[in-house]
Amino acid sequence: MGFWKKLAAGAAIALGLFGGAAKADTIAEIKERGVLRIPGILNEVPYFNKDPRSGEWQGFVIDMAKDIAQILDVKLEVVESSWANAILDVQSGKVDMAFAVTATPARALSVHFSSPTYFNSFVIVSAKPEVQGRSWSELNDPKYTFAVDMGSAQDLITQQYLPKANILRFKTRDEAIIAATTGKADGLVNTMLNGLAMTKRAPDLGAVMVPTPVLSTPSVIAVNYGADEVFKSFVSGWAEYNRRIGNNQTWIVKSLEPLGVTLDDMPEGFGFGG
Repeated sequence: MGFWKKLAAGAAIALGLFGGAAKADTIAEIKERGVLRIPGILNEVPYFNKDPRSGEWQGFVIDMAKDIAQILDVKLEVVESSWANAILDVQSGKVDMAFAVTATPARALSVHFSSPTYFNSFVIVSAKPEVQGRSWSELNDPKYTFAVDMGSAQDLITQQYLPKANILRFKTRDEAIIAATTGKADGLVNTMLNGLAMTKRAPDLGAVMVPTPVLSTPSVIAVNYGADEVFKSFVSGWAEYNRRIGNNQTWIVKSLEPLGVTLDDMPEGFGFGG
């Protein structure tokens, strides 16, 4: 074989090796490991809750992840994390996927999004009658003051739909709740899921109100961009199937039951299925 033919053959072999390396079999890797890894956040009911005595994790995210783990015939491993670090955990390969991620264009640059697992509407939680029945445009007025947790998806909504209103931004959700319950703010901006839980825990907050137009955001599963297409397709297919037949809403409502929240507490016409 001549020099150039040997060089071409060697290049072809090298390209084949690199091509094979690029085509990771993510499901096979998970099965070989024997566990599906997800990030878990402490004290984030109804998403996550870790029993301090047994160390057992509960919440609707855990129920969803367990269902996927069961399909793959592996165990579920919850890696303690935070909302801020969950995306980084997926990027670094520390976990295989992260649930309850709000799909934003900025995050789409970092991780792959599945089809929506459920839809979560943005709401106002308030005890003040003058806020009831108002549209976002009517609430976009300097006479109203709303509290929000800084850097959250709901904070972005206030910037887009309530730029004229007085917005108090806090580092934590609990601080925003205190501002609303003490009258420092007319209410707080959050999501339907959190709002339902908040009003049961702190009745003084008032009621969950859905301003028009209804603003909904898809909650998705974040997957590493390096995962193969079969795995990405599987995760999206799982999300789409369970959302459409109502399993995801069932898991969510079940996780709200300990707080005393039922489907009857949801505004008429609202459903997590979108």
